[in-house]
Amino acid sequence: MSKILTILFVGDIVGEPGRRACEKILPRLRDHHSVDCIIANAENAAHGSGLTRKIVDDLFAAGVNVITVGDHAYKNPDVYEYYRSRSDIVRPANLADDAIGARWAVFTCPGTPHKIAVISLLGHVFIQGDRNPFQVVDGLIDTVRRETPLIFLDMHAEATSEKIAMGWYCDGKLSAVCGTHTHVQTADERILPKGTAYITDVGMTGPFTSVIGREIEPVLTRFRTSMPVRFTVAKDDVRLSGVLVTLDALSGRALSIARLHQKLGEMV
Repeated sequence: MSKILTILFVGDIVGEPGRRACEKILPRLRDHHSVDCIIANAENAAHGSGLTRKIVDDLFAAGVNVITVGDHAYKNPDVYEYYRSRSDIVRPANLADDAIGARWAVFTCPGTPHKIAVISLLGHVFIQGDRNPFQVVDGLIDTVRRETPLIFLDMHAEATSEKIAMGWYCDGKLSAVCGTHTHVQTADERILPKGTAYITDVGMTGPFTSVIGREIEPVLTRFRTSMPVRFTVAKDDVRLSGVLVTLDALSGRALSIARLHQKLGEMV
């Protein structure tokens, strides 16, 4: 039995194009890289903002094992029932205690006895989660480690400095700290000195002929005129962005992290 687990983390899924990319690309990536667990940030999957129950069902059917969300978690009340009843959709743990949804998920990788825990945290800079994520994460680690040494954090934040600081703060405490929210894949993936895989942002899954997933002209109009404009999800040049992380299943330490950037229609 392998002691190495391969985790695929998919960056912010944006609208129908992002969902289509997952449907077409994820099964091939899973087979090609022998992926043990797929985690996806899907808080922008419904028309660019929020989630629905059908979208959740479709993403799980495409191979996603755990869904994380961020500041748009409660945009669409349709999904609230799933937040209350499912443990494989993870809302930011530093929201108020009374916020609905699981604060973490534990997934058992098929064919192995190994479990991976998934946590989401919302940044405090420019987004303003209810509680300071640095103060919240320590208590979570102590709780989750009773079940598994393999702990993956989706750090959903605006400021690169806050994400980088969280990576250093959690080095040796978590298996991986991977950033989301800004929709632009960064080139700083690395294994930190104490064994935590880190990247500031894993990027966006959706239309790349766009401004972070939205049609270009309305965004330009807003920047030029400061007038309110409806931002619609773009359609062209659909790609999947994410990272592959390999972990030592016994120690929880990361062994490697590699960026993925796959165009829809291209072979893996």
